[in-house]
Amino acid sequence: MDGRKTQLRALVVEDDASISDVVCSTLDGAGFLCTPAYSGTEARLLIEQGESFDLVICDLMLPGIPGEELVSLIRAKSAVPILVTSAKAQVVDRVALLRMGADDYLVKPFDLDELVARAEALVRRSGGFAGGEGDADGSSLTYGEWILYEDARRFEAAGRLIGLTRTEFDIVASLMRHPRKVFTKRELYRAVWNEDAAVEEKAISTHVSNIRAKLKGTGTDGYIETVWGIGFKLADLSA
Repeated sequence: MDGRKTQLRALVVEDDASISDVVCSTLDGAGFLCTPAYSGTEARLLIEQGESFDLVICDLMLPGIPGEELVSLIRAKSAVPILVTSAKAQVVDRVALLRMGADDYLVKPFDLDELVARAEALVRRSGGFAGGEGDADGSSLTYGEWILYEDARRFEAAGRLIGLTRTEFDIVASLMRHPRKVFTKRELYRAVWNEDAAVEEKAISTHVSNIRAKLKGTGTDGYIETVWGIGFKLADLSA
């Protein structure tokens, strides 16, 4: 995180004060300026008061507003990366959180080095800025009625701006850069996260499902095809 002109801000929502202190001090050492919130209600107030963050790290078992509700609330207002931490280790729990709009998930107890690596990866992919659509100038990719502005991280379909999470944007960008390629789930995971997938391949299917749902009103949700037993590809629009 060295060399940034503006220090990155992280909202750490964790009701256990000792865990919050460790997470905040670890992220502070990695170049983040952390704001702790000890309940979902406190975190919501910070968001509603207009506080701007580059990353949100959120526990699920929170007093006041539960973490699941807080994730949905934040996602409705902003595209800020959200990293969920929870003792819930079942795949079904992770899939549910991804559907709500979380970008990544760490099972407690987690390694602090992994926490920092995932936090940095999320912010790096977001461009290091808190929210906002940015300018539509810069490099762009087009496919049918899609246009994706890579520098501004802006995506439009059939003339409509589509709000994608960081992970969803990176999946669409990967597909558009190689429109004739059939991606395995492992390849898409690697393209987005720059690391090999294990069970997390299932997360790719969840994100693709979310993308399709957001595109339904544009008539372009069929642009992403499922290649059964393999993965995903862009549809052949010339057929």
